Amino acid sequence: MRKWFAALVAVVLGLVAGVSVHAQDAKPVVVFAAASLTDALTEVGIAFTKQTGIPIKPSFAASSALARQIEAGAPAQVFFPADEEWMDYLQGKNLLAPGSRRDVLANRLVLIAPASSTSSVKISSGDALVKALGTTRIATGDPDSVPVGKYAKAALTKLGAWEQLRARIIPAENVRSALAFVARGEAAYGIVYLTDAKIDQKVKQVDTFPADSHAPIRYPIALIRRNEGDAKRFVEFVSGPAASAIFEKYGFSLAR
Repeated sequence: MRKWFAALVAVVLGLVAGVSVHAQDAKPVVVFAAASLTDALTEVGIAFTKQTGIPIKPSFAASSALARQIEAGAPAQVFFPADEEWMDYLQGKNLLAPGSRRDVLANRLVLIAPASSTSSVKISSGDALVKALGTTRIATGDPDSVPVGKYAKAALTKLGAWEQLRARIIPAENVRSALAFVARGEAAYGIVYLTDAKIDQKVKQVDTFPADSHAPIRYPIALIRRNEGDAKRFVEFVSGPAASAIFEKYGFSLAR
């Protein structure tokens, strides 16, 4: 009996050691992802590594900046932006692995203020919004390139408030920077994603922009050309039930 037990322990330890060695030897999957995915995707990466032994090396920034880096030859294996336009851009450059692109997540656009604010703005019309915001400054992503800023510009334009408010926009380099402006009280309001509003206790959600005031907020994912193997496994994991549960916990909805 003792010999049998000792043999069993040796087998189990051997298997554990094998997994450990694989985790140490495996090369990390390099993922370029939108700043708004920081918290959720970090947790998804931990879950993937725990299941497979394959480490994830994420790089979070504005989708526009990441796409430009990939175009310039950055060693990304997976691209996970906050809008379809920058994915279209790389696809147009023939930089995506054919057939690997898919929509994964959706989000909402919201108006935020510092947590201490007594604001009760309702986004019912452009005139009402302009009047409520007064002469205050509004932080969001750079409307010329950063996805959240482009969605914000589209929404304000649709509501008829862009021309009155454009001079008061603080064009941040990404959505998390815009969030920080509001959290620090350097901007009275911000336009960010619902998921960003949820993760910072120093801000509060004031109202949600009408869904028809801007294009649907989609998060596509794709492999960069010539990246299969472990990177492909990660893309498949991101689209699976374990990752979906994590994303939904952070306030994302699944793409339909």
